[in-house]
Amino acid sequence: MQTTLCYLSTGGRTLMLHRVKKKNDVNRDKWIGIGGKLEHGESPEECMLREFGEETGLTPTGWRYRGLVTFVSQDWCEYMHLFTATGFEGTLRECDEGTLEWVPDGQVERLPIWAGDRVFLRLLRERETFFSLKLVYDGERLAAAKLDGQDFPV
Repeated sequence: MQTTLCYLSTGGRTLMLHRVKKKNDVNRDKWIGIGGKLEHGESPEECMLREFGEETGLTPTGWRYRGLVTFVSQDWCEYMHLFTATGFEGTLRECDEGTLEWVPDGQVERLPIWAGDRVFLRLLRERETFFSLKLVYDGERLAAAKLDGQDFPV
């Protein structure tokens, strides 16, 4: 499966989605960026823009493709195209997947998020260059990581 995820940060705040509305949601009660699954024939950029619009009513501007995150577990594998954006057009609206909230940048990593999200959020903060990150999960526990093909501490 291929997905996208975008973090829109502007004015010292990041738009986050608290996943509380869908039943049987693997992300239930977690806070995540904005994104979703690629549709047939879509590029990662097209998917990111479509999903962002569908979930928020906004069009991100100043966006950059920052990395590829490969998630692996015993039951699934996902390739997530990771983006950041620094501005937007449009009016924020309600999301049917959860609650949208502008979170102060310094508080994002203190929210209930996946352990792997903490890893790539740190990379987004510390690196300007594109990266490839592999995250291996054992259930909900982050078991291992590789950054650009090299073992990376978790």
